[in-house]
Amino acid sequence: MPLASPPGLGRFPPARRAVALAFFVNGFGIGSWAPEVPVLAARLGIGEKTIGFLIVAFGLGGILTMPLIARAIARLGSRPPMLLTHFCAAFAFPALILAPTLGFAFAAIFLFGMMFAGMDAAMNANAVTLERHMDRAIMSSSHGFWSVGGFVGAGAGGPIIAAFGPGAHAAAVAAVILVCFALVWRMARDDRAAVQTPAMAGKTVAATGAAASSYGTAGLLSAVAIGLFALVAMLPEGGTIDWSALYLKTELGADTATSGFALAAFSAAMAIFRFLGDDIRNRLGAVRTVRLFAFVAACGLALAALAGHVLVALAGFALAGIGLANIVPIAFSAAGNVKGLPDGTGITIATAIGYSGGLMAPSIIGFVAEHVGLATVYLGMAGLLAVVLALSGMMAGADRDVAVD
Repeated sequence: MPLASPPGLGRFPPARRAVALAFFVNGFGIGSWAPEVPVLAARLGIGEKTIGFLIVAFGLGGILTMPLIARAIARLGSRPPMLLTHFCAAFAFPALILAPTLGFAFAAIFLFGMMFAGMDAAMNANAVTLERHMDRAIMSSSHGFWSVGGFVGAGAGGPIIAAFGPGAHAAAVAAVILVCFALVWRMARDDRAAVQTPAMAGKTVAATGAAASSYGTAGLLSAVAIGLFALVAMLPEGGTIDWSALYLKTELGADTATSGFALAAFSAAMAIFRFLGDDIRNRLGAVRTVRLFAFVAACGLALAALAGHVLVALAGFALAGIGLANIVPIAFSAAGNVKGLPDGTGITIATAIGYSGGLMAPSIIGFVAEHVGLATVYLGMAGLLAVVLALSGMMAGADRDVAVD
């Protein structure tokens, strides 16, 4: 499989920088959306239930796109779909933020979900194949760049909106995405097989299906189980991304500029511990790492839920970010190492299940929050992490050595 650059040229060859930038952009776009939620809600005159329906449309866009992205990856490699969705994301964001009517907002957020979820699946696949050709793990740090993007997007979004308005904010976000696209396009690794014609690609897809059948159900069931594990771990992350700003504003009395700092605190803490994640996993092992950090995440969510002051809630979201930092990256590594499946099959299944549920979950949170409040929702998600603790033994496969050509 061709490399954009030999893996031994240092920690950050061009292909690695492209992956890092792609993850950054994806997190930046999602993070920039968080402080816009209460602004859009106020402008369109909608409540939590309608916001929940909007997020359903976001999730549907992502769910419907992922099978197309998976097929594109099988035929073309992950680079083309990653680049296409990256470019289109620059226009999807302002279309959503500047939506003049509720109907237009539904169409725009559907497109927004298509582009950002499709890009997410493609860039994770690119990171997995690149990791196998480097002399070190990169998955946790790749997700760390996503968190840096979320931190920058959420932290800068509130002040920019307060000072210049949502239109200027949307333009600035689109410009950042396009600049990064130019860089990713130049450096992104082509992870197709050495020479693969369309006919060969079709045979590859057919062979993949046949191989999966011949291996039986054990490998597929393992990948599905890991995907469900990732789904549960992603629920608190999605709940923080989509609802933390509204929680601070409506239940703790924060202003617009301050409300975005909940996700900023969460993302900053998560980024730091994702960059530390590969070394922590090497020291403790995947299973012990998941157990430790799931406990920390539960404590953080409980603190945010029970907080009576904005600063205490920010501390809780930061602690939750620490705890959730490496659970999903470890799950994706475990999925990529499932035995008895062709390359890429496990990570595709786990990513689709994890992100499909994660994309839909925030809408459910909105429906529940309208009746019991977001504080109760966050307390419930702290309890849900007991499932992660109970199923942590499935993560042992993440400790396999990285393959090097």
